[in-house]
Amino acid sequence: MDAAQRREAILTRLREADAPVSASTLAGDFSVSRQIIVGDVALLRAGGEEISATPRGYVLAREAQGLVRTVAVKHDLSGTRQELYLLVDQGCSVLDVVVEHAVYGQLTGELQLSSRYDVDQFMDRLSREGNKPLSTLTEGIHLHTLRCPDEAAYERACAALRDAGFLLE
Repeated sequence: MDAAQRREAILTRLREADAPVSASTLAGDFSVSRQIIVGDVALLRAGGEEISATPRGYVLAREAQGLVRTVAVKHDLSGTRQELYLLVDQGCSVLDVVVEHAVYGQLTGELQLSSRYDVDQFMDRLSREGNKPLSTLTEGIHLHTLRCPDEAAYERACAALRDAGFLLE
């Protein structure tokens, strides 16, 4: 398989996947290094493919179902898991986190978290790799883009954040 065929196969795999696919998994599937996959994905993106890198792997942009809204929140490091649980427990997916950095401007991190399992995987990876959430750069102030099934789910999510003292209003 040449490089062009491999990139087409990567796209096919991402189109058919119902969960993020890691670069390591793709590397194993195609018997190449992880870095080759990272380069292939960069070339696919440069060619116009909307591929996002999430903490759990690559995903292709799909037609968004539901309501997309943004919430502004503030909490310390210890509130991260609770905040994310509050959002997914109301049926919302946490698509990303956004912070405003004094030097770099807006920084966005893809999350794609839809369940407590996803949240736990994300938090475990942060801990295991010794990293901290982007919100630590801004004294806990950050935004999340949410995809909620309906307005009622979004309102429940906001109410849960408000009750926990996390919602910035």
